[in-house]
Amino acid sequence: MKGGTILTMRYPDHIESALEVVSDKLTGTYAVSRRTVSLLLLQGDPEMIEIVRAREERGLRQIKRMVEDFSEASTQPVHYQIGVQQQHVAAKISAGVVSQSGPTRISFREKLSRAMMRPITGIPILLIVLYFGLYQFVGVLGAGTMVDFIESKVFGEWINPWLTIIITRVLPVTALQDLLIGEYGVITLGISYAFAIVLPIVGTFFLVFSVIEDSGYLPRLAMLIDRVFKLLGLNGRAVIPLVLGFGCDTMATIVTRTQETARERVLTTLLLALAIPCSAQLGVVLGILSGNPASLLIWAGMIVLVFILVGIVAARVIPGKNAKFYMELPPLRLPRLQNILIKTYSRLRWYLFEVIPLFLIASVLLWLGDLTGVFDLFVEYVMAPIVSLIGLPEETAVAFFFGFFRRDFGAAGLYDLHSQGILTGVPLVVASVTLTLFLPCVAQFAVMIKERGIKTTLAIAAFIFPFAFFVGFLLNFVLTGLGIKL
Repeated sequence: MKGGTILTMRYPDHIESALEVVSDKLTGTYAVSRRTVSLLLLQGDPEMIEIVRAREERGLRQIKRMVEDFSEASTQPVHYQIGVQQQHVAAKISAGVVSQSGPTRISFREKLSRAMMRPITGIPILLIVLYFGLYQFVGVLGAGTMVDFIESKVFGEWINPWLTIIITRVLPVTALQDLLIGEYGVITLGISYAFAIVLPIVGTFFLVFSVIEDSGYLPRLAMLIDRVFKLLGLNGRAVIPLVLGFGCDTMATIVTRTQETARERVLTTLLLALAIPCSAQLGVVLGILSGNPASLLIWAGMIVLVFILVGIVAARVIPGKNAKFYMELPPLRLPRLQNILIKTYSRLRWYLFEVIPLFLIASVLLWLGDLTGVFDLFVEYVMAPIVSLIGLPEETAVAFFFGFFRRDFGAAGLYDLHSQGILTGVPLVVASVTLTLFLPCVAQFAVMIKERGIKTTLAIAAFIFPFAFFVGFLLNFVLTGLGIKL
């Protein structure tokens, strides 16, 4: 209201026409005007959709079809177009009643915010975050110092030997002993991997991610890499599920719902399943390769290269159109300790109650496979020949078999082989790259089926499995052919 006059919000002609058509089809009684109801329907407001469904018996199907047709015909998301127009009107009203004298002072926080989004300054800031956040804190401290202490000291010298003595005395049956403390035992494999190797890595990653998230840096990172992502058929908004994938690809696959189009959701799901290692897998790989910067650089370079090349090709193969990019920037602030602790706790709680049981189930399945001989047959006749083709020792077949159950389970298997001196140098880098590109774990696979459908999921898996080993074969061929020693 201005000077006693009510200002009517006027939208572009095509939106006004759609509002009029939808309003004419509404017959129910609502607490707000039919124009407002139509406006919310065009924006896909879930609460209003449920209200209309309850009050429109005859014309509901026709209304729904009109809204869907209008949304598909729009070159930009409807809620984006409406939001832009509302901001334009609000700015016009504000300009008429607000005046400013003197030059505007830009705070340090605003200067830093802008620096994060400019390529010339944003890329160095991103590299600093990656170096100190992921490499030093997660890779060196989490996957190195903490894992070494918990695995070798706590479990290796205290817990596992003590439990082994007790179980061998209490359970005289060898098969039952193997279930608990054998090579694939629930305690010596499942619990040890979950708490000694994966938990320190996941915990440090979740802590770093909570700091980054609470600071408001993620949306600015989205702005920074929007131009690069456009080459992949995506936009800056894809950074949210892709960064979340470094925590858990399963959770990140669900978050792909935030993508505007079905094409973007499929592209993001493919890249998550192929080239984004989860926190535990990433941490283990960083821990294994951090002692040799050249190996770490080759691994990271290959993953980035595959990510970009597959994204570019897939963007040209998968049909559909790109959505426009827009994102609201929250204030940049110092992370609050309480928020960091709450977010880290909630994610660790999710890990303890949702992920660790999967480790235990995987241990039981591996024990059954070993007991019946099925496991040995599969590893010997299926996985061993494949890993030999890419220059890896046959023992690595077990780690890749673990990868069928969980990616981090397989990465932990590589960690064991590296600790024993079986996997070093070029084969270690080849194994790390191949396992990173390997099939998604069972949980992510199930979520992919739920979110993208069985056909799309099987198509993605059918591409990833041979492609991962093809990349491993090429990498081994190039490194050994050039005589590179790592």
